[in-house]
Amino acid sequence: MNVGFIGLGLMGRPMALHLEKAGHALHLWARRPESLAPFASVNAKTYATPAQVAANADVVITMVADAPDVENVCLGADGLAAAGKPGLIVVDMSTINPNAARSIGQRLAEKGIEFVDAPVSGGETGAINAALTIMVGGTPAAFEKVKPLLEKMGKSVTLIGGSGAGQVAKACNQILTGVGVMAVAEAFNFAAKSGVDAAKVREALLGGFAYSKVLENHGQRMLDRNFKPGFKAWMHQKDLRIVMEEAHRMGLMLPSAAATAQVFNAIVGSGMGENDSITALQLLEKMSTPEA
Repeated sequence: MNVGFIGLGLMGRPMALHLEKAGHALHLWARRPESLAPFASVNAKTYATPAQVAANADVVITMVADAPDVENVCLGADGLAAAGKPGLIVVDMSTINPNAARSIGQRLAEKGIEFVDAPVSGGETGAINAALTIMVGGTPAAFEKVKPLLEKMGKSVTLIGGSGAGQVAKACNQILTGVGVMAVAEAFNFAAKSGVDAAKVREALLGGFAYSKVLENHGQRMLDRNFKPGFKAWMHQKDLRIVMEEAHRMGLMLPSAAATAQVFNAIVGSGMGENDSITALQLLEKMSTPEA
């Protein structure tokens, strides 16, 4: 299959390479030429605009930062809609506002192009290992067409519902992971400031009801002081902004998510936004008194 891919960053690059290894011909566009370097020796063609990608692809996958980027790639002057053939499917794997996803999908539909929102969870490690969790919003027919592609990038691929439903599921994911990261960071900081070995605390908690993937994976990275980004803090800030925008629109009270969103605002404001989201621990440490 001819597959377009736009958004060849930390996660998009390995995702696209999985598709090429599966035998699909890649058609690529990137804002930064250096993003294309890893594809020089594989079955991939590069183009000057997203429109040219659309003209040569059956499915185009986008993996960019936020809704304005998705809108520009899809509907801008040289966007996918400018040259996409009727029947083209655009699969956006970015994390954006559910209403933005629905709006982009409606406008693409007017051009005969089907839109599927398919945000992911798993970070850079999940992308590299083709072990992403993929949450899909779209029609069942479109889902069945793109599912074989998604299965080359993820270990869990679920059709959640109609347009925008994938983004709603991702927002729920970001509430749970964001609050989870903060809970683990608070627990570890509390242990350390109490003069207790946080590693031993984690070992004990992994065997009880406090167990979580966040405690297991992110907790170990906190102990290792490995703040290299697998998922940057500014991106989690952006995702929680989406959550709070939707909560405000619907009149929902999300107190834990709201408090966590404020912490990520502080992380970015403190100049640590390029670190992994687990840098929340560093923020807490800076704000705490010395160990007892």
